[in-house]
Amino acid sequence: MIDLRLLREDPELIRASQRLRGEPTELVDDLLRADEERRAATQRFEALRAEQRSLSKLVPKASPDERASLLARTKELAAEVKAAEAATGTADDALRQAHLAVPNVVQDGVPAGGEDDFIVLREVGDRPAIDNPKDHLEIGEALKAIDTERGAKVSGSRFYFLTGVGALLQLGMLQMAIAQAVEYGLVPSITPSLVKPESMEGTGFLGAHASEVYRLEADDLYLVGTSEVALAAYHSNEILNLTGGAARYAGWSSCYRREAGSYGKDVRGILRVHQFDKVEMFSFCRPEEAADEHLRLLAMQEEMLAKVEIPYRVIDVAAGDLGSSAARKFDCEAWVPSQGRYREVTSTSNCTTFQARRLNIRYRDADGKPQTVATLNGTLATTRWLIPILENHQQPDGSVRVPKALQPYVGGRDILEPVR
Repeated sequence: MIDLRLLREDPELIRASQRLRGEPTELVDDLLRADEERRAATQRFEALRAEQRSLSKLVPKASPDERASLLARTKELAAEVKAAEAATGTADDALRQAHLAVPNVVQDGVPAGGEDDFIVLREVGDRPAIDNPKDHLEIGEALKAIDTERGAKVSGSRFYFLTGVGALLQLGMLQMAIAQAVEYGLVPSITPSLVKPESMEGTGFLGAHASEVYRLEADDLYLVGTSEVALAAYHSNEILNLTGGAARYAGWSSCYRREAGSYGKDVRGILRVHQFDKVEMFSFCRPEEAADEHLRLLAMQEEMLAKVEIPYRVIDVAAGDLGSSAARKFDCEAWVPSQGRYREVTSTSNCTTFQARRLNIRYRDADGKPQTVATLNGTLATTRWLIPILENHQQPDGSVRVPKALQPYVGGRDILEPVR
């Protein structure tokens, strides 16, 4: 959630952010009003409580005549204090709901607009010249690497099996991601896939995208769509020691998404699926270090993409496509020959102090005073990467060239041959 001090000092900044996102500015006015009403309710409650404490000290010293009136006032005050306390609770609840409704403040430089209004920052690598490129599913089926037919038989549409070299490629890619993360000082983690509601809400996934989340009603738990959720909540209600720099993690988890709005070509193969695996980076740092930390995560993503030798571009995502928690987001999009376009394979978001305020994660500044940390996240490898790996390295005879970095994970083979 946003900083209420910033809201009070510069509400127009928040309104401008809402306009960039294409979100209603009335939400800012609702939050201002809720904040004022909560403060007024709190002040009234505290004033009545102070009067109540003062009267309780006067009663024993009062004369008989004065005592009667003081006791009468004490009785009235008790009822007023009880009502004021209830009003404060109601105002707190209203403020929280209004607070949760306002997304993070967009950073300077983020392009305005929606999904199609991103800015391309750079393109890296040469797109392969492939006549009549096969898509990843056709390639994967020939290699006996992807089996969506049996996935549907066992679990339903948009489930799949990765078998043989498909399983080895994914495991190799994710192990390579963890190895790189450890090289750069991130703590490797295998995280829970089921989390409590407060963890999901704290990271901002129960807002506009709540329909994409699987919920286990009997246990009141949610299946995560990214280990970002578990990693963010890992330090909830804690004060971190950041004297040695940012606290960085790399989480490996299975992820689950309903993908309710997917259609057309996106539901073929493994582009939009209900379950996949991912290695996610997550950082806790001082707010003034967040912009540099964001670029650090992006550089690590690009290093991984270079290792699997696929052409990609980096985009600066427009404000309306950021999601509620992010103040800025960079995506890496890999070239997909069968579609003749780039598709997202990584995101990295600077969430500033938005998530940490919800999760109550702090650090101590130079004076020892607790301050809210900044949080950032970024994909380091995921199942979807198999799509550009298979398609960009396909050969005319149906075989697939294996990127050098992945060869040790598939028995040293440099070529994967179709299974006859």
